[in-house]
Amino acid sequence: MKVLCVLYPDPIDGYPPRYARDSIPVIERYPNGQTLPTPSAVDFTPGELLGSVSGELGLRKYLEDAGHTLIVTSDKEGPDSEFERELPDADIVISQPFWPAYLTPDRLAKAKNLKIAITAGIGSDHVDLATAIDRGITVAEVTYSNSIGVAEHTVMMVLSLVRDYLPQYKIVLDGGWNIADAVKRSYDLEGMDVGVFAAGRIGRAVLERLKPFGVRLHYTDRFRLAPEVEAELGATFYDNIQDLVKNVDVLTVHAPLTDETKGLLNDELLGTMRRGSYIVNPARGAIADRDAIVRALESGQLAGYAGDVWFPQPAPADHPWRTMPHHGMTPHTSGTSLPSQARYAAGTREILEAFLGGEPIRPEYLIVDGGSYAGTGAHSYASK
Repeated sequence: MKVLCVLYPDPIDGYPPRYARDSIPVIERYPNGQTLPTPSAVDFTPGELLGSVSGELGLRKYLEDAGHTLIVTSDKEGPDSEFERELPDADIVISQPFWPAYLTPDRLAKAKNLKIAITAGIGSDHVDLATAIDRGITVAEVTYSNSIGVAEHTVMMVLSLVRDYLPQYKIVLDGGWNIADAVKRSYDLEGMDVGVFAAGRIGRAVLERLKPFGVRLHYTDRFRLAPEVEAELGATFYDNIQDLVKNVDVLTVHAPLTDETKGLLNDELLGTMRRGSYIVNPARGAIADRDAIVRALESGQLAGYAGDVWFPQPAPADHPWRTMPHHGMTPHTSGTSLPSQARYAAGTREILEAFLGGEPIRPEYLIVDGGSYAGTGAHSYASK
């Protein structure tokens, strides 16, 4: 079979000859008890840069030894891209959310041989899922592989915005000691109301990590947490995001991108929040109305916005989120730390081994299968 893999480019100064650390921690299980990826073997050293083109997710030896063809590219935009040229006879497409190979209806129509689209990571909205269902194409992702990394990134961004860390760091870089300038927008997180939109694997991990900061926790989700979990966290549940945002100083966003969530963070919703609120969005950029976020920051309705996600990705150089005031944007890096890469590379191989061997793919990895939502997809994307 032909496997077409789209990964982000190597570092500007070349693929790393060595790394900052000699090893990464060994994680035995995920917090909910789910086992880590269990491929038959891996052909990489955990802690290596696997998500860029030269890393190849550690897949080349395995696939070529089994007689398959692997094409790896970062060139994915436009009709003359390598991705577009190689897609028509590809049997398998692999890409990451951080550098997504958008499988639109038009592209899927060209991909006559496509049998499975695999997300190396979490989040498969770069695949047109309705078309995949109609075509009987399987869509799978490596559930939980980078959830904790994204939760950690979220907490970092919350603290960075509220404490106004980035301008203070810049003062140091510029050789200054401007204390009054450094603290004029700096607050304590302690005592604030923090709301989580969607308390799944990532959102719940954010709740758990923010609880020790002495905040009041709030959340909304399609599926309410168990009463004992709510009690342990001291978290207040709301039926909808409209009620949630009125009662918080900080909102973190962890929902999938669906028809219901697209453009949800718009002028109307932002206008109901407390003046000077903060939003951290590591979920999907299109959940936010791009220009509404800019307007809210410029007017002071929002005191800060940090996100790890944009639309489209990569974001163009003139994207207004690059230059809007009081932001802490990152280029979708939260889920691709080196430990996360080791897990989602291993999970990608596990999915391939099952698919190529005619064995069932783990339900927790499945988004679409057999012409309908399946596994995690049935929980996250299908109507409640």
